[in-house]
Amino acid sequence: MEFSMKSLNSLPQNRVLLGLLVRQYRWGLSLRGWVFALLLLASVFFLFLGCIHPFFAITQRVKASLLVVEGWVPQYVMKKASEEFLSGSYQRVFSTGGPVTGMGGYINDYSTAAYIGATHLRNAGVPGRDVQSVPADKVERDRTYSAAVALQRWLSQYHPTERAVNIVTTDVHARRTRLLFQRAMGPEFQVGIVSIANPDYDSRHWWRYSEGVRDVLGETIAYAYVKVFFHP
Repeated sequence: MEFSMKSLNSLPQNRVLLGLLVRQYRWGLSLRGWVFALLLLASVFFLFLGCIHPFFAITQRVKASLLVVEGWVPQYVMKKASEEFLSGSYQRVFSTGGPVTGMGGYINDYSTAAYIGATHLRNAGVPGRDVQSVPADKVERDRTYSAAVALQRWLSQYHPTERAVNIVTTDVHARRTRLLFQRAMGPEFQVGIVSIANPDYDSRHWWRYSEGVRDVLGETIAYAYVKVFFHP
């Protein structure tokens, strides 16, 4: 039997509540359709579980003499950042960041993540003469971007010929960090990234740990926000 749009439109339509509700002919999933849809959703779900963490936790270095560490990162990242600096051909390491969370805004440089991070780097073994704190005194919509802007301004003033940096940060934060620093630095600047794995859970099975779920889901939302809504 053949159906046409004209024949479908000619099917009886029952209206109730003064025409606010109407019963119409519609298409629906068959049993085979439901099975296919569920299999498709399951495939997407397992693909998400296996691929989302490696997608965020990228490590892609560039040839650079400057190393950057986000000042708010945990101690295990500071230790790895110290090893990265001492084993590489870097000339200086920068600690970035704005006012410490909970301070209500900028008070002075000593109450910024950049200053605290620089202290942690020295304690982790980086020579004090090679550590430079670059605090961000203004934080607008995104802390990472504000820190990147502060660094870009500092480099423009004191190292105008530099065109590349490598950044050390936590694993799932790596891709968003590189994206925001690249936007702040400009297209002519090379931004490399070094992600440090969280020792508190197995990144290959992050969904088995509450901290892993919190990190990955939170970063998924934050990255989507930056890609879609964040416009410096």
